[in-house]
Formats: sequence, structure tokens, C-alpha cells
Amino acid sequence: MMDRYSIWQIIGIYAAMAAFLIFLLLPFFEMFMASLRPLEHLFRSPYQFWSDDFSFKAYQDMWNTVPLLGRYIFNSIFISTAVTLITLIFVIPASYAYARLDFPFKNISLSIFLGVNMFTGAVLLIPLYRVMATMGILNTYWAMIVPGVAFLIPTGIWLLRSYLEKIPLELEEAAFMDGASRIYTLRRVVLPLALPGLLVVSIAVFIGAYAQQFLFAITFNQTREYQPLPAGLFEFIGYQSVTWNEMMAAALTGVLPVMIIFLFLQKYLVAGLTAGAVKE
Repeated sequence: MMDRYSIWQIIGIYAAMAAFLIFLLLPFFEMFMASLRPLEHLFRSPYQFWSDDFSFKAYQDMWNTVPLLGRYIFNSIFISTAVTLITLIFVIPASYAYARLDFPFKNISLSIFLGVNMFTGAVLLIPLYRVMATMGILNTYWAMIVPGVAFLIPTGIWLLRSYLEKIPLELEEAAFMDGASRIYTLRRVVLPLALPGLLVVSIAVFIGAYAQQFLFAITFNQTREYQPLPAGLFEFIGYQSVTWNEMMAAALTGVLPVMIIFLFLQKYLVAGLTAGAVKE
């Protein structure tokens, strides 16, 4: 495909990709550099990119500064995983229904789902708080899981529905001819073929759940043992100073497990995103 482009066009494409990657990764690189500097050297003027006093001391001290840091990291991963699994339980049958069945107000309800994605959780914090209080789940894991699931179900339905529509209908019709029920067909025929799409939805939902934890945690939870990492990072802010180097080290440590998982799953993610894009 690159044969269609001239050498200068190829250089331009790769230069644009490099510029985008630099823009995307530069904040993480600066976080890492800040985590290696002693606190008293972070605000040197003029700014020094390289220093002779780099060390990993902040990665050791952060566990003493915030004793519950390990629990916060676990909570973030646990909440995001729970939101992902529960969302899939609702998204799979709903997406299949929208992809294969005809029912009243089908397109209207899909438009409503799309409209829900335009609102952030901040807009609905007050009514959500009242709902959480009525349900009696404030200051629990559920206070962060339930709203996360509610906001991410529409995204999951839109993503998975478009993927299920690309699966040949003839495969299901053959199963029906053999006497299979619709539930059996969904479980034994459709879902195995939809695994790349399910992986894409799972990753998208997991990222969304990880990103929205902070807002729900500071609003619906006051129990330290249930706080996720984004809210737990506040404990690095003291009365007199902020241990920025330890905060950066903790943030990178919390994100590292997720980045490693996605690094191993990236080829499946690309396969899921491109499946069905080329006509047979």
C-alpha cells in the first residue's frame, strides 16, 4: 500500500505519527523524570532536563507516606474490572437484540443511548447521590461500580452492535434449522465469532471505568479502604507541602499494571477494531 505514496509523503506520514506519539507520551515521560528527582530540585529555575541526582527513592518512600497505597491500586483495578464484567452482562444480550431483532422504538432508543454518552457524570452528580443514598450503597464499592456501569452500557452497546451486524446471518439460520434456540445460538455460535469485538468493548469499558473513578469516589465514598488510586493520591498533599515526586511515582505505579496488560493484548485489540473493515 505504501507503493502508492512518494518518498516525501511516506516521510510526512511517519513524521506526523512521531509528532503525535511525542505529544501523547511526553506527559508520562515528564512524570517519570519528576519521580526520579529529589523534591527540593523539582522547581529549579531555569528548568533542567537532566540532573545528576536522579534516584528511585520516591518509589520506596511513597509506601510509607501513604500506607494504603497498595490498597488504592487494588481498588482501582478491582472497580474497573467489576464495571467491565457487569457491563458485558448487560451489553451482550442488548447488542444482540439491536443487531438481530426488530422491535418498536429500536432506532429511537439507540439515539437515546447515543445522547446519554454526551453527558458527563458531573452533570448528574446530585440526582445520582440521592439514588445512591436511597439504595443504601454510599461509602461502598457499589457506589462507584453502579454509576460506572450505567454510563458505560450505551458505549458498549454501540460498539458491540456494529460488530455483531457483520457476522453472517446464515450461520444463525443454520443453527435454527438444527433446532437450536436463540440463546443457544448466541452462546455457541455468535459469541465465539464475536470474541475480537468483545475484547474491544472490554478494553474500552475498562479504560472508561478507570478514567471516571475519581469523580464517583470523591462524591459517593468517604471510606478510605474503598478509595481508588486517583482519589488516594490526594494523601500526598500535606498541610505544608506536596510530595510531587512521590505522587508521580505512585501514579505511574498504579497505571503500570494496566499498561502491561494492554501491551500484551494490543494485537487482539487491533484485530478486533479492523475485523469486518475489508469486504470479502
